[in-house]
Amino acid sequence: QVQLVESGGGLVQPGGSLRLSCAASGSMFRLYPMAWYRQAPGKQRELVATISSGETTNYTDSVKGRFTISRDNAKRTVDLQMHSLKPEDTAVYYCNVDDTTLTPLGWGQGTQVTVSS
Repeated sequence: QVQLVESGGGLVQPGGSLRLSCAASGSMFRLYPMAWYRQAPGKQRELVATISSGETTNYTDSVKGRFTISRDNAKRTVDLQMHSLKPEDTAVYYCNVDDTTLTPLGWGQGTQVTVSS
């Protein structure tokens, strides 16, 4: 059973940057297409960015050019580098497998990102 632990969130001013990291257990990690999601208060969970096992990436339109997803299979981590943050990026961020191709694994606790002046 793969377990996912997110970290790196915090409070940042508009225009600032944060780097989120997700540590995964399990020897099959390198085969999984991975993704970052976010859920803002009162809203449904949203797919933010995906990265395939071959490191092809995709982003939702609202974060294109600002966020970068990456993975390190040796370390079993998936990172999300976020620049030019906006208040509307405020949410709890989660990592999981890409649910457009696989059934999601158990969700971690997420990491809170708050963008506010």
